[in-house]
Amino acid sequence: MTALPGNLIDSPTSGIVTQSEAAAMLRAAFNLFRLWQLSDPQARVLLGQPSSSTFYRWKRGDIATVPSDTIWRLGDLMGIHKALRHLFTEPERGYAWVARPNDAFGGKSALDRMLAGAPSDLTAVRSYLDAERGGW
Repeated sequence: MTALPGNLIDSPTSGIVTQSEAAAMLRAAFNLFRLWQLSDPQARVLLGQPSSSTFYRWKRGDIATVPSDTIWRLGDLMGIHKALRHLFTEPERGYAWVARPNDAFGGKSALDRMLAGAPSDLTAVRSYLDAERGGW
């Protein structure tokens, strides 16, 4: 992912993400974190550990610039949400699934895997869900 003129981010898998689109994704992620019943420290890990001041500014809706790493993470989070909506007819079951132990993650939950903190941990959960729903 590289920065382009005009606050655009070039993503090899999804084209161009503008900063306004990234801000919309970030607002959606905060809603998702609420539905997943995450604490603020957990949410910060999933977003790549932005500073506390940046995190709380974003949480209030004051979103100026979203870094490339966070945009990648947001893409995986939105993909996870989409896959769960496809797999579960009742949204609440999908939200709860995130915190339930799962053999695919060594008996730990998908949330435990994501909270390991590396971008690849989010991608692993997204890839698992995409494969489960036949997205490959």
